[in-house]
Amino acid sequence: QVRLVESGGGLVQPGGSLRLSCAVSGCIFDIDAIGWYRQAPGKQRELVASATSGGSTNYADSVKGRFTISRDNAKNTVYLQMNSLKPGDTAVYSCTADHLWGPFAWGQGTQVTVSS
Repeated sequence: QVRLVESGGGLVQPGGSLRLSCAVSGCIFDIDAIGWYRQAPGKQRELVASATSGGSTNYADSVKGRFTISRDNAKNTVYLQMNSLKPGDTAVYSCTADHLWGPFAWGQGTQVTVSS
């Protein structure tokens, strides 16, 4: 079993930055990738970024050049650095533990609000 706990969300002004953390525990050897998803009210859930155990990363077009996913293996933590934030980035952000075919565990989510 894998447990994921997100932190780092909050309120930030447009153009600001936040770093989200996803602490991973449990059977981490079952994990092929870690993903960051977001869901805004009234919108579909969107994959924002992912990082495989082999080090490959992938980003949604809407965040390329602004968001960076990284991992600290010693701390079993995956980060999402978010820069140049826009009001459209407002959402609940959740991290996932993925097999090759998709997520099998989800964190509880953390709210990110971008507003002046």
